[in-house]
Amino acid sequence: MGLNGLDLAVIALYLGLVTAFGMHFRRRQTTVRGYFLAGQTIPWWAISLSIVAAETSTLTIISVPGMAYEHDFRFLQLAIGYLVGRALICVLLIPPYFRGQLVTAYQLIEQRFGQRLRGLTAGLFLLTRAAAEGVRVFAVAIVVGIALGGALGGLGDFARDVAAIAIVTLLTLVYTFKGGMAAVIWTDVVQLAVYVTGSVAGLLVMLHMLPGGWTAAYAVASEAHKFRVFDFSFAPHVTYTFWSGLIGGAFLTTASHGTDQLIVQRLLSSRSERQAKLALMMSGLLVMAQFALFLLIGAVLWVFYQAYPPAVAFQRTDRIFPTFILSYLPHGVSGLMISAILAAAMGNLSAALNSLSSITVVDFYGRWKPDSTEESRVLLGRKATVGWALVLFALAIVARGGGRVLEMGLSIASVAYGSLLGVFLLGVLTRRATEDGAMLGMLCGFVLNLYLWQCTSIPYPWYVPMGSVLTFAVGYAASLWLPARESAARESAAREKSARV
Repeated sequence: MGLNGLDLAVIALYLGLVTAFGMHFRRRQTTVRGYFLAGQTIPWWAISLSIVAAETSTLTIISVPGMAYEHDFRFLQLAIGYLVGRALICVLLIPPYFRGQLVTAYQLIEQRFGQRLRGLTAGLFLLTRAAAEGVRVFAVAIVVGIALGGALGGLGDFARDVAAIAIVTLLTLVYTFKGGMAAVIWTDVVQLAVYVTGSVAGLLVMLHMLPGGWTAAYAVASEAHKFRVFDFSFAPHVTYTFWSGLIGGAFLTTASHGTDQLIVQRLLSSRSERQAKLALMMSGLLVMAQFALFLLIGAVLWVFYQAYPPAVAFQRTDRIFPTFILSYLPHGVSGLMISAILAAAMGNLSAALNSLSSITVVDFYGRWKPDSTEESRVLLGRKATVGWALVLFALAIVARGGGRVLEMGLSIASVAYGSLLGVFLLGVLTRRATEDGAMLGMLCGFVLNLYLWQCTSIPYPWYVPMGSVLTFAVGYAASLWLPARESAARESAAREKSARV
């Protein structure tokens, strides 16, 4: 069926309204905490919904249904570990973040270890977050390429992808540049409500079109074992098992929500430590519910396409749900659903831009120019936002050659998360760990995760547990030796100085 003029009008109107809503928060920001943490005035429920929006994004909307379509519900096992990881963050990391009155996660590393390790962790975040976010931004091109194929029919695949990414990046910049974190969070809340509503509407349309409705869909999907959730096998090369979900999901979430500035910045925008913990735990329950919703959509899509086979076989599962939206949803509704998916991408992109900008200003420029004024730092934050938008635009183009976007993005992020989490655990769980020891451990953990990603078939949920354990073990062991070596060096230097005197 495709999009018609009404759908295109809905898309244009919705994107315009979302951008205008974000611009509502463009009031002059004169302080770093005001621009990057919204002055810590955001209520817990908005923080929680914003965290959910960051986790679901375009990747979740188009990739998770494809997982159930191709396999079953085993991806949901990760969400169990997500809850465990959130509980660990509430106990281990949120209290020191709020005691220190911090703006970024990596200021905590400096308080515990020193400036060198802070710079290393912040730099690693910039590199891997930018790479992973480039994959997320490319997911926009998949949706727009399907949705606006007719409108952009005169363009080749590459040119269409570039146009799609450029449109979303530019619109996101408009309100992120001016409104800072307040605009990011509140637009997340609106976008989340719209794309969840649209997804439920799509599911209902599917069930209405299927002969026999939900009863028939459930029977067919059950017979094909589409609703299988648990896999208690110990097969290390199977991506989604109960153990990889519980252990890998817990480590992954502890790292992504406890050490990644993208989420930590949201938590630090809360009004209090208690509200940050409440927001984080509630977001875990909401994410589990949303994963279940999108997996259910994928299972019903499989039943639907058994009854109504597609004219052309799908080359990648990321295209299945967007294709259904355009082919079967009523005009107007399909335009709204495409708009909501694009808006979700804008929300996630705006959060990434703001977090990358905050690290650039606070963890690097602030150390280089410690006497700079608040106004100059806010101005630089806006300039950094534009700069990082250009970087992500370029990385999204590079990501065109990758595989399934959700797993590719999680794999890239997991490479860094193992070493980052190991360093944070060394800081909060031990007193004997030293900066040199932690840096050595971090290097070992990162190299291990890079090797696992590029040279083995071990699935990504295991990267963070293995990388963080190695980082912690090497960092702690090295710390037991390095202080003695440093002490001996100091004593030797003192004896030489005394001899010269």
